[in-house]
Amino acid sequence: MSFSCEDYLDQAPESTLDEVEVFSTFKNAQGFVEEMYALVVAYEVQTHTFQDFLLGDDGHVNREVKISGDIDAGNFNAVISDNFSYFNNHYNSLYGSTGTNSANVQNDNNFNRQRPGLYDGSLRGIRKANIVIRNVESVDNGGLDLMVNATQDERDVILGQAYFFRAFFHNEIMKFWGRYPYINKVLIDDFQIPRPETYKEVALLANEDYKKAIGLLPNDWDEKAYGQLTLGENKGRLTKGTAYAFQGKNLLLAASPLMFGNNGSINTYQYDTELCDMAVDAFAGILKLADQGYYALASWDNYDEVFWKSPTPNAWPGGTEYVFSAGGGNQGQVERFMTSGVNRELHGSISENISPTHNYIHNNFGMANGLSIEDDLSGQYGPTLYNPTKPFENRDPRFYRWHIIDGQEVAPKATGGDAKQRFAQLWYENASNAGIHRRTNFDNKKSTTGYMWTKFYPIIDGEYHSIWNNIIGQYSGMRMHMRLTDVYLMYAEALHASKGATTAPGSYSLTAEGVINLFRNRAGIPNVHPSIVADNNKFMDELRRERAVELSYEAHRWVDIRRWGVAHEEKYRRKLALDFPENRSNFTERLLVDRVCEFPKHYWLPFKADQTQIYEGFPQNPGW
Repeated sequence: MSFSCEDYLDQAPESTLDEVEVFSTFKNAQGFVEEMYALVVAYEVQTHTFQDFLLGDDGHVNREVKISGDIDAGNFNAVISDNFSYFNNHYNSLYGSTGTNSANVQNDNNFNRQRPGLYDGSLRGIRKANIVIRNVESVDNGGLDLMVNATQDERDVILGQAYFFRAFFHNEIMKFWGRYPYINKVLIDDFQIPRPETYKEVALLANEDYKKAIGLLPNDWDEKAYGQLTLGENKGRLTKGTAYAFQGKNLLLAASPLMFGNNGSINTYQYDTELCDMAVDAFAGILKLADQGYYALASWDNYDEVFWKSPTPNAWPGGTEYVFSAGGGNQGQVERFMTSGVNRELHGSISENISPTHNYIHNNFGMANGLSIEDDLSGQYGPTLYNPTKPFENRDPRFYRWHIIDGQEVAPKATGGDAKQRFAQLWYENASNAGIHRRTNFDNKKSTTGYMWTKFYPIIDGEYHSIWNNIIGQYSGMRMHMRLTDVYLMYAEALHASKGATTAPGSYSLTAEGVINLFRNRAGIPNVHPSIVADNNKFMDELRRERAVELSYEAHRWVDIRRWGVAHEEKYRRKLALDFPENRSNFTERLLVDRVCEFPKHYWLPFKADQTQIYEGFPQNPGW
């Protein structure tokens, strides 16, 4: 997003201006609101020179000393201090104390526009949202009504952003730490808010804020007079559709098996159906806006526009699927993110390597007939396509689109002494004998698993970016907090959990089965098999597999396997590599990591010890 606070206000509002002046005009008030956008964490470019952001069973980092290694080892206390973690408050010296309450009490003098970690930044965002609401709301609604030199539309959008951000920043904390006090006022000294008993009660409070935001935000800033000030630069701003999408996500997460079980017994197929129905209706709000032309699913031919094929250098990608993101960092950070799935010798970036795990690919990226490998091999759904001696053949087109496999041409312009780089060499016989793009005992910048992933990696006319074909600077890869594909998939999950695969809700015409087939049709594979549709649990498995494929490497996976209550199961603990000799005469799965994951201990991050000692009524997460 190319706009900045300077479009509105050259100075951080709380540092030099009193609140009467800050909130007297739209321009000044929006300058204050801009600081909340700057606190949204970009998981993929947040910290240091490299971001370790795939924290589920989907990625394996070439050096296990980073955040995902700590999570794999069950060492969650180290997560928030890891240099490569978006939880780390790298700018702690600028922000002072990081306590639950101090972040809402302390003054924001010398606010620095570099983002802090997720926990600290979210608390700061909550405080800022409460300051806006206190000063802009009408007296009748408990506010001070200070925005005297503004139109009603301007007042509405300022408040709409504040209500959205108050809910959103609570949700960011809740995804990783669970139930959390809902802070709905500017805290000064009386801050002993007890920790709620359930996730649901906090989610319902956030839901009320999202509903207020929906009523106040525009469909598109370009359609409003106040949006003309930044015309052409409004893509990243909050809209009614953004609020609908996150309202639905907040409700679906609260309805999910982990939250529904409230850390007690857990059934991965058991959801809170009341919350699911509410989530469906919220998602229907943005889907209706899509029907009106505000959003659209990308076509297969244009799918790269969602991830990296930005229209101009430094512009944001996302295409018609864009709903909300934190935005990217500087070009160096962005390029390190874009290249993080590909061997360093090919692209020349200083980025380290995150390898897609064989278990994730094998369990989720199925066959060209639309079946998972497991279902294909069962023979229950038609002729079998998967051949264990030729595992790279007859696969789902998305497998080929987002991965580099052994033998694939990756650098056709590499000649002379570099000609050995032309084709991917991902074979592995032992720790001392492997292809040049596969890790051995002597390097740590190469694939550890036998695959590379390319979802955010530029390819033009069939040729990837490389040091022999330097095209990456023309584009800006970015993972989004929300895109339209995610909305459809969450809508389908909530709808199926409540009403089954083939029943449409009253609020929208699409069934859960219809949603999955939208994505199957986009990729060119058959619809879900009728026998799978008829089995409720089997269809939920298939829906989750579709989510894993479509949202692969977009940093949703760790949240998903926790909220589904499956992260401790062997299938999701074991990170595997695929080993095979150069002639591919045999294939062997090799265990890289058996993750430490106990339920419920490793389902939530622990609070720092001093967080639970500020006052009674704020218990630590279970097991810590």
